[in-house]
Amino acid sequence: MKKALSILFAVLFVIVLQAQEESNNTNVSTYYLIRHAEKVKSEDPNPVLHPDGELRAKRWAEIFKNIKFDAIYSTDYIRTRNTAAPTAKSQGVDVVLYDPKGIDYKKFLAETKGKTVLIVGHSNTIPYFVNNLIGKEKYQDIEYTNNGNLYIVEINNCTVSDKVLYLK
Repeated sequence: MKKALSILFAVLFVIVLQAQEESNNTNVSTYYLIRHAEKVKSEDPNPVLHPDGELRAKRWAEIFKNIKFDAIYSTDYIRTRNTAAPTAKSQGVDVVLYDPKGIDYKKFLAETKGKTVLIVGHSNTIPYFVNNLIGKEKYQDIEYTNNGNLYIVEINNCTVSDKVLYLK
């Protein structure tokens, strides 16, 4: 009986250690990608957020409150920076500016390996970014009136999973 209990304890100990190791796995990279919130319609190429967009940016921060981001990236536009700002502020993370035309995706993946990252961009840059992360042409430009897509990409060694959710 003692031998059976010892074996059972050893097996349970190994299972707990494996579960803990998986939860602390630094090989898992998780990316959350969103388009900027609603902007003011104007001729200005760099408009501010519409009041509805300001509310959406705050909702994103609420949605992301239980996700600990290691980094938050935004393009250098008022609307994207202001969409990222509430989440960055609530998490105490600085926003890193990026140029979607100048990204070296291999370097980006290497620099963010094992991290949880939020990326804020545009209707045409976010799907392109996701496609580069997953290594295939899957997503098209986001409809102009759609500011609620959330793309989630998880990379665990050689396994890549992706999904898109729509949040109103």
